[in-house]
Amino acid sequence: MKRIQVIGPGCGNCKRLAEQAETAARELGQAYELVKVTDLVEIKDLGFRIPALVVDGQLKTEGFVPSLSELKKMLA
Repeated sequence: MKRIQVIGPGCGNCKRLAEQAETAARELGQAYELVKVTDLVEIKDLGFRIPALVVDGQLKTEGFVPSLSELKKMLA
């Protein structure tokens, strides 16, 4: 099971990244756990630009929302 973390306080781009990541995982037929990290202190401690996507502990993207096809590549 993939662990997908979306790092961000819940802004529009953060929500869009979470939705797109979830759609990508479903379309790939992957079992996944989606975790939204919204705590501002935790976000600051991580030091990523938001929104950020972490898959199985590895930073995949930060500071923008990639396309659905790009997300599928990151999750494959």
